[in-house]
Amino acid sequence: MPKLEDVLAEVIPHAHYVGGIVRNSLLGNPSSDIDITLPANEVKEAAKELARRLHAAVFEVDPELGVWRLVTHQEKIQIDLTAYQGANLKEDLCRRDFSFNALAYPVVSRPEIQISPRQNTTAHLWLKNLQEDLIVDETNGVQDLRYHLIRLNGSTHFQDDPLRMLRAFRLAAELNFTIVPDTVEQIKKDHALIVHSAGERIKEELDCLLNTSHGYEMISRMDECGLLTSIFPELEAQRTCAEVYYGTGGVLKHTLQVLRRMEYLLDHLEEAFPKYCGKLIPFVQNKALYKMAALLHDVAKPITAKVQGDRLRFFYHEQKGAQMARVILQRLHYSGVDIRMICAMIGEHLRPSNLASNNVLTDRGVYHFFRDLQEAGIPMLLLCWADYTSYISDEQLNQILPHAADRLMTITQAKREENVGKTLRHLQVLSVLLNKYFDQPQKVRPTRLITGEDVMRECHILPGPKVGKILETVSEAQVESKITTRAEALAFIKKINASALGK
Repeated sequence: MPKLEDVLAEVIPHAHYVGGIVRNSLLGNPSSDIDITLPANEVKEAAKELARRLHAAVFEVDPELGVWRLVTHQEKIQIDLTAYQGANLKEDLCRRDFSFNALAYPVVSRPEIQISPRQNTTAHLWLKNLQEDLIVDETNGVQDLRYHLIRLNGSTHFQDDPLRMLRAFRLAAELNFTIVPDTVEQIKKDHALIVHSAGERIKEELDCLLNTSHGYEMISRMDECGLLTSIFPELEAQRTCAEVYYGTGGVLKHTLQVLRRMEYLLDHLEEAFPKYCGKLIPFVQNKALYKMAALLHDVAKPITAKVQGDRLRFFYHEQKGAQMARVILQRLHYSGVDIRMICAMIGEHLRPSNLASNNVLTDRGVYHFFRDLQEAGIPMLLLCWADYTSYISDEQLNQILPHAADRLMTITQAKREENVGKTLRHLQVLSVLLNKYFDQPQKVRPTRLITGEDVMRECHILPGPKVGKILETVSEAQVESKITTRAEALAFIKKINASALGK
């Protein structure tokens, strides 16, 4: 089979590689697709001929912009052919968002295309050994790449596509680049325009940003530019709420600290949970989801804030916050599954604190916790870890982490150490819950010993809520080790006052 670069050069000799494939190849990073630009009147026929030569699927993606996509059947190579945005290549490049994305390389020069197939997704691709003198660079993009800078290509580009403001921060997070001051100032001027971007496009950029290890840094900088609360106007009221408690910046300052701690936790699971790190990894594949939960976990504090006596309280802020988060996430076109997970985490994030208010964590209490939270149980514990640790310094956190899995300290012992002691006890509660979940599953998810039919037969009752209540009572007895066999369970339900349970 002929090389890909040769086929491209033969079919579209006047075309140019552009955008991410050129930028990433110069940086030594892979791309998930190949972007090529060429005259509008050549795109359709070129796409069909390439599909025939490469044995690829082909379809029109955007008739208005003249975009056709090919995906090869064997190696899953994605190639996007796009008509010039403008009269020629130069105009096309000058219309692109940032200087380092306004680079082109001639297809006819046949740079070697390195292909790394991946299972169930498109291949990773590189253009190898690019010659700098062949790069078409109208806006000093190569120099900005060299100095790791993100620079807007033209003063009206954010007005043309407001999503580019968010993309600047996403690229800065992914590449660890710096957004130049002039571009930052332009974002400050144009930040309110982001509301004109589609929710699903905003979500896509946020997911990419939050899946990096620079999410907190970039979200904080977005806030300084006004962009964060233009995307999430519900967070603006946090800025002046409870400053007497949180200091300047109020609840929003706390929210960003929780986001910071969540990012640290996801990047340092082994330090936080050395015993359960391996078991937790499957739960945290979607880092962006956890960080979004952190960002929204106290969204309702301003509207629930109320002074009671000499204290500022936020009654039911977790429940109201789950309702508000649902509206926000729907606006951003999150999936139903992700919305349910994030809202469950937010709506119940005070549960471990309530458990910690008792000196003893009962098996029944732990069982009820995981029963109620179901698949959100473990994720919510990680949100709580980030929340609790946001109240202490980095130095204090490093001091107490080695003791987080120690024997649960008493409330009195915790009070002696003030804020640090309270945080440590909360972390120890989380450790107890993880221990029950992973090491004592019968305390959390007991194997059912009897069925609903057994209950109806032994208790002489008809199908209905009573059956479920009796089965639940049996499960509670199991986690408390009162019964361990089917025979014991059958004997147990005969003693239950079914009429009392039905009240």
